[in-house]
Amino acid sequence: MDTGTISAWAAKLIDICSAVGVKIILALLIFIIGRIVIKKILSVTGKAKALEKIDSAVRSFLMNFIKIALYVILIISIISVLGVPMASVITVLATCGLALGMALQGALSNLAGGIMLLVFRPFNIGDLIVSAEAEGIVKEMNLFYTVITTLDNQTITIPNGNLMAGNITNVTKEELRRVDLTFNVSGADLAGARKVMLEQMQANEKVLDAPGPPMAEPLEGIPGGMSFTARAWTKTEDYWDVYFSLMEAIPTALGEAGVGGPLPAYNIINENK
Repeated sequence: MDTGTISAWAAKLIDICSAVGVKIILALLIFIIGRIVIKKILSVTGKAKALEKIDSAVRSFLMNFIKIALYVILIISIISVLGVPMASVITVLATCGLALGMALQGALSNLAGGIMLLVFRPFNIGDLIVSAEAEGIVKEMNLFYTVITTLDNQTITIPNGNLMAGNITNVTKEELRRVDLTFNVSGADLAGARKVMLEQMQANEKVLDAPGPPMAEPLEGIPGGMSFTARAWTKTEDYWDVYFSLMEAIPTALGEAGVGGPLPAYNIINENK
């Protein structure tokens, strides 16, 4: 190989390296400047007054979505500057996306469930919920998992896909709740039993008259007596106070009024002889 050929190859190599070097430097500059711009955009967006009115879980989701979208745009810009054909990039991304989708079906299900929870909001942070998975107070909601604390102070992390696949009972969503109690009494003095139950519910300061006054009615006959249902409305935050208070007060008052429980089965048989 003569000197002229070597010089030509060297010149060509230098030109290629120069072109590639310029592209790499430009790509690095775009990456550095892009990161600074993205951080600035996220900072300004996070302080926007419009976002302050949005629920914290939705706000977190929107900020993460904006961040991912901005970085995707930045990466595409860098690939374009490096001269990589976009058709090849799209093909590779589509292939990788298909492979990841098949490998992460559970994660995608949880992601879809998280988006549905954030959009339809069957519960919020601080609500007491009951699902097929667990019962407790919602402490955290993100795109993949919901974290709750049980009433005995255990932390449970539930996949969002599982939550959306079953029924969810939001115990604390409504302002008022009805306390339903059942008491078994003898059939000798039903009117007296009703009067005692109503008096005890009306005497409780946390029992409300709306949307309906307290009620006590015979529910069904049982061996040796009658099963009564006692119902009273109260504020949701007072539910358990009213429940435990009436569970103590009503049986005590029934006993003091001489209203006993249902007669034993052998007494009924003896009386019918």
